[in-house]
Amino acid sequence: MPQKIQSDAYVLGVGLTPFIKPRKTRDYIELGYEAGVKAMLDAGITYDDVEHGVACYCYGDTCSGQRIFYQFGMSSIPIYNTSNACATGSTGLHMARTLVRSGAADCVLVVGFEQMAPGSISSPFNDRPSPMQLGVKVMEETYGKHDSPRNAQYFANAGKEYMDKYGAKAEDFAEIARISHEHSQRNPYAQFRQEYTLKEVMDSTMIHFPLTKLQCSPTSDGAGAAVIVSESFLARKPHLKSQAILMAGQSLRTDDPSLYSKSAMDLIGFGMTKTAAQIAMKEAGVTPKDIKVCELHDCFSANELVLLEGLGFAEKGKAHELVRNGDITYGGKGPIINPSGGLISKGHPLGATGLAQCAELTWQLRGWANNRHVDTEYALQHNLGLGGAVVVNVYKRADGKPNRKMKDQEITKKSYWNYNPATEARYITKADADKVRSKENRVDFALGDTEEKLYARL
Repeated sequence: MPQKIQSDAYVLGVGLTPFIKPRKTRDYIELGYEAGVKAMLDAGITYDDVEHGVACYCYGDTCSGQRIFYQFGMSSIPIYNTSNACATGSTGLHMARTLVRSGAADCVLVVGFEQMAPGSISSPFNDRPSPMQLGVKVMEETYGKHDSPRNAQYFANAGKEYMDKYGAKAEDFAEIARISHEHSQRNPYAQFRQEYTLKEVMDSTMIHFPLTKLQCSPTSDGAGAAVIVSESFLARKPHLKSQAILMAGQSLRTDDPSLYSKSAMDLIGFGMTKTAAQIAMKEAGVTPKDIKVCELHDCFSANELVLLEGLGFAEKGKAHELVRNGDITYGGKGPIINPSGGLISKGHPLGATGLAQCAELTWQLRGWANNRHVDTEYALQHNLGLGGAVVVNVYKRADGKPNRKMKDQEITKKSYWNYNPATEARYITKADADKVRSKENRVDFALGDTEEKLYARL
């Protein structure tokens, strides 16, 4: 029997670090600390308000979350360490919303982070079967063995299948990447902020046809965080209601039997995405036509094109027409896809990606993303991981008002910030951290050398 819902859940605060190349210039402890401090500052809370912590990462030792959270305070709260492939960050958001809606917590801090190795993604474990073992078997039996990165093969094969079935062309996938790179110029947290022509995208190094290098998300280091609160918690901070974002609909799904149908599109999670989107939108009381902005998991451009259909934004076999008509970018019919630049340009530190999507849509609905603003009542987040899991979130403002584009002066007047964090990325200061670290259970030793390294960057 479904558990009775005790409370709605709201995103009250978000925080991000810039996403950077994985070159060991910043460790996960520092990155997670910065993102968490920013989220708590944004929410107007201290760590003493936090009742549960959720740490989201794919690469790292067990209890890495505690290493980050103890810097905020050692209050003995439950801290969960979660890993769900590329959907890890949004899995953390699902856990937080579930805790709040069940009445188990009024305030949950979610921190997603990743410190990755350069190059294509690979498993550090070579002494045991991979969870992708059967998927690889299906792919290789159907499409053969190749030397190109395996993840690229999955999504390139799905793209080729869409081309063969519906008439999409290689240029359609390249156009998606061109748009993502163009959008990223206005996101201060994006790893890559360079615009490319369609020709430059198509002429970049071929990874696995039809995907070229500029159509593939990079590995990245970075962190994101969100504070999720209950209705009663928000009621105690009525001055923050205009920045609170209702998590109006949500679904976490795993693969259905279509996964092993030998369809390349099914092998990348088309079925679970379609199901999750339908469930989340039904809960929120919306249809795809109500969504004007979406952060879609574009780990490869082919995934975006295929899942424009899976999310219900395009009729069957018509997703490439949305791309050709310019409907997925500013000036088109919408929805605008990945105003942040998406994974292709923003970067893809696996555990942080879902939190970065959440931050972007929070800023959009608040009206803070004033250099890339989209007029909308609802926003949709899609975060997918092979193996597999997908999370779809539908967001709307808590106060029910339009997401009017705000000027920076209005934002600084109404919030903690003396700048607009949606359009400018800054490091935190010691005063910032002191404001949110636990007053009751602060342990400076737990910081190690984090503050020394962080404040040296100022």
